[in-house]
Amino acid sequence: MKYLVMVQGSQVDYEAMVGRGSAGSPAWNKADLKTMFDHMNAINTELTANGEMLDGQGLAAPSTTRLVTVDGDGKAVITDGPYAETKEVLAGYWLLDCASLDRVTEIAAQVARCPAPAGSPEYAVVIRPVDERGPRQD
Repeated sequence: MKYLVMVQGSQVDYEAMVGRGSAGSPAWNKADLKTMFDHMNAINTELTANGEMLDGQGLAAPSTTRLVTVDGDGKAVITDGPYAETKEVLAGYWLLDCASLDRVTEIAAQVARCPAPAGSPEYAVVIRPVDERGPRQD
């Protein structure tokens, strides 16, 4: 079954990763970044070797976000990020094909153990099954 595994973050977390820490999100150094990337790359290598990895990407900072809605006339209304009303955003994802929910939960736990500087915020890793059939009204 296919699952989307998502990691979350915030704009201040992205800034901390480039050395601009703030209250609740300490600055990362090069060694911290290397440790984090090594951890994530090891997970990616394992998932690829097991044939479970379909796709996986880290996303650019929330400040690069563009929101598109429509007004009452159907005209596009475009707002460029960051969008302050949302603190946590999607920071990255894996699209996986796993044998079971238990297996994808094991993977999410590996992701959740990602090393970060002491005092860094912790976010839940979100698992969502992919609905390949769509809504049905049987």
